[in-house]
Amino acid sequence: MKKIGIVLAFVVALALLGCPSQPPPPAPAPAAAITSYTVDLGSLPAKRNAKAFAKNYDDFLIELPTFPVDVTQFSRVTITAKYFDAAGKEIAQADGQAMVSFLYDPKSKDRGPDMGPGGNAPLKEFNIGGASGLVSGERGVRVKLTQQPGAVLFQNNNVNVKFIEVTEITFRK
Repeated sequence: MKKIGIVLAFVVALALLGCPSQPPPPAPAPAAAITSYTVDLGSLPAKRNAKAFAKNYDDFLIELPTFPVDVTQFSRVTITAKYFDAAGKEIAQADGQAMVSFLYDPKSKDRGPDMGPGGNAPLKEFNIGGASGLVSGERGVRVKLTQQPGAVLFQNNNVNVKFIEVTEITFRK
């Protein structure tokens, strides 16, 4: 009877303390160890403009959710999109079709300078999807964020582009 009590005490101790031969579970990776972060497109309020663009440089603004990582630690971003005509037919990727910007404050009238980033727009890239559109390339473009962007802004720069659909936003080291 005494042996059964000792065995039971040992089993209870193992159950409460864990088996000493098993290593502890790994700790989560620190934020600095994350080499990229891809935005879950399902977390966006919209991926495509619902209403067709009525003019050139019309806006499709997507407010961004709070990301689970600090995106200011990344120095590059890749953004890809598809664009469509009024009938919903996809338009071939080319220069002169669409552009993209990040905005810190989506409610601000400051959309950045006409060319390049600045002020409220830490990213402004032309020719998304085109041959000279580096933002949609595998490496993306350099970006220096001082805070999480509040929105991504797509604009048509061809009157035939009536709809834009975001297909990827990935931050990289």
